[in-house]
Formats: sequence, C-alpha cells, structure tokens
Amino acid sequence: MYREDRLPQSPKEGIIFMLIISIISVNTIAPIIMGMEFGFSKENYLKTLKIIPVMWIIVIILIRFVAGPLVGKVMPIFVGETDGFNARVLLNTLLNVTILSILLTIIGTWVGTKQISLEPFQHFFHSWFRNFGVAFWIELLIAQPIARFAMKKIHAKQARKTEAVNFYKY
Repeated sequence: MYREDRLPQSPKEGIIFMLIISIISVNTIAPIIMGMEFGFSKENYLKTLKIIPVMWIIVIILIRFVAGPLVGKVMPIFVGETDGFNARVLLNTLLNVTILSILLTIIGTWVGTKQISLEPFQHFFHSWFRNFGVAFWIELLIAQPIARFAMKKIHAKQARKTEAVNFYKY
C-alpha cells in the first residue's frame, strides 16, 4: 500500500502528529472564540490561558475516544478508491471538526463557566456555527498543514538515514 509522507506511519508519529495539531488548535481556537464571545482584551486572553490546559486534555480525550473512532467508521462510506490525498484530508478535517465543535461548544462552556448548565444548549446553534467556522479554518489553514509538514520532514530525515546506512553497507 502507498505510504503518504505527510501522514504519521507509526504510533509514535501519530502521537507527535496529534500533539502538534491539538496544541496549535487549542492555543488558537480557544482565544479566538473567547475573544469573539467576550471581546478581545488582555483580561479575556489571560482567562483563556487558564483554561487551555484543561481544554487540551479534553480535546485529546475526545479525539482519541470519540471523534477518531466515529470518523474512522464514517470515512469509508464517503471516500472512493480514486479520491486523492487532498480530498481525503478535507473530508477527514470536516468530519473531525464537526464532531469536536459540537461537543466542545457544550463542554467548553461548562469548563469556561465552571458549572454544568443548560446555557450551551440554549445558544447552541449561534455558538456552534461560529465555533465550527473558526475551528475549521484554523485546522485547514494552520494546524493540519504544520503537522503534515512536520511529518514530511521526519520522513525525509528517516529516508536520508536509511540511504546513508545502505550506502556504507556496500
């Protein structure tokens, strides 16, 4: 099977890939959404920084145990054999961001307000559309490309090492 250099090819690389994407996403999406909700100010940004570690853990758990498995089951339904890498990445990003933004619109409100309430459900559609839009474009234009670039660099370095080892064998 063809191995794509822009994607992880081992569990260790999978962890690195997920860490890059999740750290970039949490550190950009959360401050933008909080700024849009409460205004862009130093105080609001500092409040956001306090909840980012908790949100990052929640995001990792949701990716690993909810979004990942769901997307893994849904992707084969929509992806054809002739679909290229970019089409697959776009669909994967769309599905992951949809699932995560739905869940985090609710959970993020609870974490931010430090209480479980019905508030996120009362304003769900207004908040979710905004959150989805911010998350989708951050993922598509910033987080995913940086993570794929890192994978490509890792694989290029591995290929150079392999070539050097093979060169010195003979």
